[in-house]
Amino acid sequence: MSPASAPSVPAASPPASGFVGGDRGALLFIAAYSAVLNALMLIAPVIGGKLAEDLGLGPAQTGTIFSVELGAFSLATLPAYFWLRRANLRVVTLLCTVLVIGGNVVSGFVDTYSVLLGVRLVTSLAAGSITVVLLSRSGRAANPSRAFGVFVVSQLAMGALILAVFPVVFADTGAGAVYWTLAGLAVLCLPTAWLLDGEFLRRLAATSAAPGSASPRRLAPFVLGLGALLLFYIALSGVWTFMAAVADAAGTAPDAVSFSLSAATVAGILSALFASLRGDTPHRRLYLAGGYLGMAVSVALLAGGPGLLRFALAAVLFKFVWTLILPYLLSTLADLGSGGQVMNTTNLMIGSGLALGPMISGRLIETSGGFTGMLIVAGAGVVLSGVLVMIVHPRRGRTGTPEVGAASGRSGTLEGREA
Repeated sequence: MSPASAPSVPAASPPASGFVGGDRGALLFIAAYSAVLNALMLIAPVIGGKLAEDLGLGPAQTGTIFSVELGAFSLATLPAYFWLRRANLRVVTLLCTVLVIGGNVVSGFVDTYSVLLGVRLVTSLAAGSITVVLLSRSGRAANPSRAFGVFVVSQLAMGALILAVFPVVFADTGAGAVYWTLAGLAVLCLPTAWLLDGEFLRRLAATSAAPGSASPRRLAPFVLGLGALLLFYIALSGVWTFMAAVADAAGTAPDAVSFSLSAATVAGILSALFASLRGDTPHRRLYLAGGYLGMAVSVALLAGGPGLLRFALAAVLFKFVWTLILPYLLSTLADLGSGGQVMNTTNLMIGSGLALGPMISGRLIETSGGFTGMLIVAGAGVVLSGVLVMIVHPRRGRTGTPEVGAASGRSGTLEGREA
């Protein structure tokens, strides 16, 4: 819904979208924070070597730091079950942003491994808590698919910027300079936090049914949808982690592999940008079905030691379709709703999938001595995820909103949409 077409709201009432400034404020808040917060994970290729050099860390210690960060980022979901619908979200966001800023500043000065590990744990818990707010607010936006598209494309754009610029700018600096830069980026996000209506979910909680009142009939689509998201992330992270290794094993030159992956990144940004501009649509189910089919085809193209052209096609198609699927998959979950905690739980599913995918794929590659087993399991995960999404996807009316009595079990109005 564009600001021009949005229904008028009395001056004394909060905006219908739950944001000061309406949808434009929502998208600015989501774009700024999702780009900067996920930079904590995107800096791994840039900062890993610097940490090893500055602190004398071995591969296991370096890997542990990033594992702790990813785990804390995901586990922030658990305490959020208690505060998400009770706390002022603007206050939470501001306090956690201060923690992120402080954590990154302190990280730049720390010269002890154990202390750095603790600081990164606290910093990532704060960042994960803000991400819970981001996901919950995206699901409550007037146009959730557009909001989730912005959530995805801003991360991809920041990732491309980091991989292109950071290695050059910080070539002659230590890890501290990178952490301080992240702190500065987080400072720039602070003004957008004021665009958030902090009382929105708390007011909703006061007028809605208690979380425990959800019936098993309404809980089943919620569980199946989260299962689809978990399988989706296990498959994509498992394949993407070893994408270059597949090409290397087939004898493709490293420069050609790098160029193919760069082209894939551009394709991913374009498809996420399309989802951002397209927003909610009555054709969402068709987009999901086509995207899952394309993702399965791309995995199949990687089988059998692909040559350069087939590998490049597989990489570009894989990145293009998964970034197209994700905004519409998340908006489908937002339509399901269960006690206001659907979008909170997606953060746990995403983090778990990102952690499990590479681990499962790596074990399959080691035990089989090749990539066939990994690709078969990933392909099966994609297919099963797609089937689950088709099962739980609510019927949608001409406007693209869930119809009354659909699988979501609620009206498609904004007031009926769970966070």
